[in-house]
Amino acid sequence: MNTIKKYELNLRVSAVICLHERYVLLRLTQDEPLPSMFPGQFVEVRVDGGQHTFLRRPISINFVDRDRNELWLLVATVGEGTRWMATLQTGDTLNIIGPLGNGFMTPAGQGEILLVGGGVGVAPLLYQGAWLREHGLQPVFLLGARTAKDLLLLDEFRKYGEVLLTTEDGSAGERGFVTQHSVLQQRQFLLIQSCGPTPMMKAVARYAYQVDTECEVSLENMMACGLGACLCCVEKTVEGNLCVCKEGPVFNIKRLLWQL
Repeated sequence: MNTIKKYELNLRVSAVICLHERYVLLRLTQDEPLPSMFPGQFVEVRVDGGQHTFLRRPISINFVDRDRNELWLLVATVGEGTRWMATLQTGDTLNIIGPLGNGFMTPAGQGEILLVGGGVGVAPLLYQGAWLREHGLQPVFLLGARTAKDLLLLDEFRKYGEVLLTTEDGSAGERGFVTQHSVLQQRQFLLIQSCGPTPMMKAVARYAYQVDTECEVSLENMMACGLGACLCCVEKTVEGNLCVCKEGPVFNIKRLLWQL
């Protein structure tokens, strides 16, 4: 469990990059060094100016660039709050609370770690891949999307490890879902870590059980407070009902009551 201090920060937007009609990458900075943050953690973003956006929005930490003192947030514009984030301009200020939650583990031993992501769920895997590489481990990214145009930040992922792709229409990589990629029959992994749609993560978990490999998933339950107070993100586990925002969002699959 990562027990590090939480901060309220007013960060300056250093870049706004449109990756796709539905995705924008925000790069945020401040004059002081950013606080410590772990892969798999998230921040709660204050949305200003909307009539229906009084709650903060939870956004995964996509990357922390220590050389540029930047925090990256990959934002899917699916609602009023995230659409507002996409309208930010360089020089604007964004208020966040973070880092929040508990992130991915860093395994002991040698071997390849498979990082499986789909959709905006690829976001925390970039920082995790960089973290693993920095700690002498070998990340392998397995990323899935509907079509080639929906695959995000591939050049960034390739800086830290091998990148394998699936698309539902076959326009990039292998045709099908991530759990149908041929690599799963060809190689054994030290650990699997995953983030994305719940059906995808459950399929990854089934595979991990079949091959007797440790597996962590980053849950995307609806969160409001980010502190475990509002109870809207509760997940049933072997330990009882737990708040994903406080006890997660990353869980070993052995802690979950998924019907696999």
